[in-house]
Amino acid sequence: MALFEEEMDTSPMVSSLLSTLANYSNLPTGSKEHEEAENEEGARPSKKPIKAPQLGTLMGVYLPCIQNIFGVILFLRMTWMVGIGGVFGSFIIVFMCCSTTMLTAISMSAIATNGVVPAGGSYYMISRSLGPEFGGAVGICFYLGTTFAGAMYILGCIEILLIYIVPQAAIFKLEGLEGPEAEAALLNNMRVYGTIVLSFMALVVFVGVKYVNKLALVFLACVILSILAVYAGVIKTAIEPPVFPVCILGNRTLVSKGYDVCAKVIERDNETVTTKLWRSFCDSEYLNATCDEYFTNNNVTEIQGIPGVTSGILAENLFGYYLDKGAILEKRGFASVMDPDSPVTSSNRYVLADITSFFTLLVGIYFPSVTGIMAGSNRSGDLRDAQKSIPIGTIAAITTTSTVYMSCVVLFGACIEGVVLRDKFGEGVSGNLVIGTLAWPSPWVIVFGSFFSTCGAGLQSLTGAPRLLQAISRDGIIPFLRVFGHGKANGEPTWALLLTAGICEIGIIIASLDAVAPILSMFFLMCYMFVNLACALQTLLRTPNWRPRFKFYHWALSFLGMSLCLSLMFICSWYYAIVAMGIATCIYKYIEFCGAEKEWGDGIRGISLSAARFALMRLEEGPPHTKNWRPQILVLVSVDAEQNVEQPRMLSLTNQLKAGKGLTIVGTAVEGTFLDNYAQAQKADQSLRKLMETEKVKGFSQVVISSNLRDGTSHLIQVGGLGGLKHNTVLVSWPRNWKQPEDHQRFRDFIEVVRETTVASMALLVPKNIGSYPSNGERFTEGHIDVWWIVHDGGMLMLLPFLLRQHKVWRKCKMRIFTVAQMDDNSIQMKKDLITFLYHLRLDAEVEVVEMHDGDISAYTYEKTLMMEQRTQILKQMHLTKNEMEREEIQSSSCSITDSSRGSIRRKNPSTLRAQQSTEEAASVAEKPEEEVQLIHNKNASPTPTSPTSPTAPAGGTAMTCLFLSSNVRRMNTALRLNEVITKKSKEAKLVLLNMPGPPRNRMGDENYMEFLEVLTEGLNRVLLVRGGGREVITIYS
Repeated sequence: MALFEEEMDTSPMVSSLLSTLANYSNLPTGSKEHEEAENEEGARPSKKPIKAPQLGTLMGVYLPCIQNIFGVILFLRMTWMVGIGGVFGSFIIVFMCCSTTMLTAISMSAIATNGVVPAGGSYYMISRSLGPEFGGAVGICFYLGTTFAGAMYILGCIEILLIYIVPQAAIFKLEGLEGPEAEAALLNNMRVYGTIVLSFMALVVFVGVKYVNKLALVFLACVILSILAVYAGVIKTAIEPPVFPVCILGNRTLVSKGYDVCAKVIERDNETVTTKLWRSFCDSEYLNATCDEYFTNNNVTEIQGIPGVTSGILAENLFGYYLDKGAILEKRGFASVMDPDSPVTSSNRYVLADITSFFTLLVGIYFPSVTGIMAGSNRSGDLRDAQKSIPIGTIAAITTTSTVYMSCVVLFGACIEGVVLRDKFGEGVSGNLVIGTLAWPSPWVIVFGSFFSTCGAGLQSLTGAPRLLQAISRDGIIPFLRVFGHGKANGEPTWALLLTAGICEIGIIIASLDAVAPILSMFFLMCYMFVNLACALQTLLRTPNWRPRFKFYHWALSFLGMSLCLSLMFICSWYYAIVAMGIATCIYKYIEFCGAEKEWGDGIRGISLSAARFALMRLEEGPPHTKNWRPQILVLVSVDAEQNVEQPRMLSLTNQLKAGKGLTIVGTAVEGTFLDNYAQAQKADQSLRKLMETEKVKGFSQVVISSNLRDGTSHLIQVGGLGGLKHNTVLVSWPRNWKQPEDHQRFRDFIEVVRETTVASMALLVPKNIGSYPSNGERFTEGHIDVWWIVHDGGMLMLLPFLLRQHKVWRKCKMRIFTVAQMDDNSIQMKKDLITFLYHLRLDAEVEVVEMHDGDISAYTYEKTLMMEQRTQILKQMHLTKNEMEREEIQSSSCSITDSSRGSIRRKNPSTLRAQQSTEEAASVAEKPEEEVQLIHNKNASPTPTSPTSPTAPAGGTAMTCLFLSSNVRRMNTALRLNEVITKKSKEAKLVLLNMPGPPRNRMGDENYMEFLEVLTEGLNRVLLVRGGGREVITIYS
C-alpha cells in the first residue's frame, strides 16, 4: 500500500472503514442524533458501551403500533359514529382513513428502509427527505398533534371516570341541570379533573420514563382484552342476546334515570298505580292529573337495546341519521302522535343530541383512531433490524386494526339498536358505556379496559412528544426552540416536558373530546401528507442515493396518499386545515429566513437541481423577448491584500437595482497561480459571500485566479453564468486616482472592460464616486433622479431609474428626463414626442429639452486640451524606449505649429479662432459633418491613424496625429459644454444617469478618453455612466 501511504490521513483503508460500519449501532429513542452523538461521545474514554438493540418485529413495531392505533375513539365514539353515519357511511369513513394510513405506511416503509433511521422517527425521515424547512414545519405539526393527542386521551379518561365509573365524584353536580347548564357543568368537571390527571401524568413522566415503558404492556393487554370481550359479546348475541331494555315513548327515547318501570301505570293489588315515568310528565301522581300532551297521546314501548346479530337490525342501521344539537333521539319505524305546531316540553326526560352532527364532523372525530402508525419508526433505535421490522410490523398492525375497525362497524350495526348507537353517553341504557353493553362477560371489562388504555396512551403521548421536540431543538433549525433541547443529566427533556404539558392544558381547557379530535387530525394528516410527498419526490427524482430495501412502493401510491390526506384535512374542518397550514407555512418561512442552514441531501434540493436544469435547457432555446429582459448583473469588485472588498457600496447599489429580480454574480480576480493562491481565492470568496449576506444581495460569488488582474477580469466577463442564464450587464466602479502614474494600469484595465463589454454586446454601468452612494439603510425623503438622454441606448437609461425607485432608498425621488436639442432640431416637437413616448412606456417623469447649439470653442477648452496632451506625453515618455522617444519628438515638432497657433488663439477673438480652426480642418483629411459636436465615437469616425511607432509613412502619420489632436479639441469642447449644462440643471439631483461615450478605437487616446469622462462628470456628486448593450430592453407593448 505504499502507493497510497500519503493519503492515509484523509482516506482510511477499506478494512478499517468496514469495521467501523459493522460495529455501528443506533442510539435509543430520545438521545442525541447519531452523527453528533458518535462524535461527542467518541472523545470520552470512559463512555459506557451501548447495548445492542434487541427488539424484533413483534415487540418493537407491531404491538406498539397496535397500542397507539387502538384508543379512546374506538371505545367512546365508534358506536355513536355508526348510529349517526349509518353502517354504509361509517364504513366509507373507516375505509378512507385506513387507506390513507396504509398508503402512508407504504411510503414511510420506503423511506425508513433507505438507510439507517436514527432516533427521531418521522421527523428525521421528513427533514432528511424534504429539507430542514419542511422537516421543521412538519416536525412541529407532528409534535403538536402528539401533544393534543395526549389531551384527547386524558379527556377520554376523565369522561369514562365521571360518566361510567364514579359519576358522584363530579365537583360540578349535574342533577337538576338542563341544556346548556348541564353541558357547562360537565365541561368544567372535565377541565378540573383533566388538569389534575395531566399534572399527575407529567410528574410520572418526569420521575422516570422506565415506569411508563414497563406499564405499556399492561395497558396493551387491557386494550386487547377489551376488543376480545366485544367479539365474544357479538358471538353471544347470536346465541342469547343480553337484556338491555330501552324505553320508547311514541318514537322518542327516554332517559333511563327518569323511570323505574317502562310503563305509565302498573297493576298493584288489583289497583292501577302510576309510575315514576307518569310523575315525570304529569303534575301529580293521580290518574286525573294534567299531563304532557305528547305523553298523553303516545304509548310507551320497551325494546331490546341489543337484539342480536341475527335480528336483522342491520337493515335499519344501514343509512345515516344526522341530528341537530338538542334534537330528540327517535326510533325509526315507530308511530308518533304529535302536533307539529306545539313546542317540545319536558325535553330533559328524553335522550338528546349534544352536538350537531354531519359527515365531515364524523371524519374529523374518527381519524385520530387510525393514527399511531409512526410508533414503530419512532423506536427505530431499539430495533434489531429496523429496515426489516418497520415495514412488516407497521403494515401488519394497520392491516389488523383496519380489519377490526371495519368489522366493528358492521357488527355494531348488526347487533345494537339504532337509538342505542346514537346515545353517546348511554343515557337510555342505565348510563352504561354503549360498547360495554355488547361486551361479554360484563360491561365493566370494557369500562376498565378503556380507562386503563386511555391512561396508557396519554402517558405515551406525554413521553413521546417532549422527545420529538428535543430532537427538533437539538437540530438547531429553529433558533428560539434551542432551550428545549436541554434536560436532565440523563438526557430526559425537562423543559420540553413543561412546554408539552402547557400545550396539553390548552386541549384540556377546550374540554370536549369532539372538539379536540379534529385539531389533532389536522396535524397528523399534515405530517402523513409530507411523508407521502417525500417518498413521491425521491422516487420521481431518481436520486442516486434512493435505494430502499422495501420494494413494494410506487410514486402514484404516494401521490394518492398525499391527495387523500389533503382531502381529509378539508373534509374534517376547512378552517382548522387553513390554520394548520398557516402554522406550518409560518414555521417554514421562519426557518428559511432565521434558522440555521443545514445540508442534509434532501429531496427539495434535488427538485431545485432538476428544475434548474430544465429551466436552463429551456433558456438555451433563444434570447429573451424584450418584455422578459431584465438586468442580469455581473458586479466586478476588487479586493485588498487581506482579500476584503474595497468598494462595499457597489453591492448596496446592486441590491437597490434588483427590482428586476435578475441574476447577480459578484466576481473578483486574484493575481497568481491556482496551486499557490487557492487559499487566498477561498478567503476572497468567503469575503464576497459575507458582504453579499450583509447587503442582502441574493446571487452567486465567483473568484478567478489569473496571472494578472486584467486577464482575470476578462475571464469573468467571458465565462460568468451558465447556459442561457448569463449576465447581460456589467457593473464596474470608476477607477480611483487614475491620474497618478502608479495607477495608470488601473484605468487601462477599466477601458479594456469597456471595450470587451462593447464587443460582447453587454450593457455597462459605471458608478462614479461610489463612496457617496447611499447604503441600504438610508432613505431619501425628496429629490430627483436625473436622466440625461443624449443617444439612444436601447432604453437602459429609462429602465434603471424605474428599478431604483422600486427600492425604499430611492422610492421618494422623482424622475426627470433631459435630452439635448441641436441647431437643426425642433425642441418643442421633441418634448411632445418624448412625453408621448414616456406615456406609452408607463413611466412617470418630468421632461425637459435642453438646447445646445454649436458655439465658439473657448480659450479654456484649448487650454484644457493642451494640459491633457502634455500630461499624455509625460505618461508616454515614462514608458517609451529611447528610439520611441525620438520618434515622438519628431511628431511633436511637426505639430508644433499647431501648439504655437493655440497659444496665439487664446489671445484672439472668437471669430478669428473659428476661422483658423476651419483652415486647419480644411488642410487635414476631410471629415464628416456628424462628428462636429460629437463626443460619442460612432461607425463614421475617421479611420485609425498610423501608429507613431510605425516605420512607414511618417508624413501621413504626422498628418493623422495632427488631425487627432484637432479632434480632441472638439471633443473637449463638447464635454465642457455638456458638463456646464448638466451641472446647471442637475447640481442638486440625488443621482445623475448619463450616456457613457464609447472608448477610442485605438489605444493612443486612452488617457484622453478618461480625461473627457472626467470633464464630462466634473462637479457632480453621484453619477451613473450607462452604456447600452445594443438591444432594446424596454417596450411600449404589453
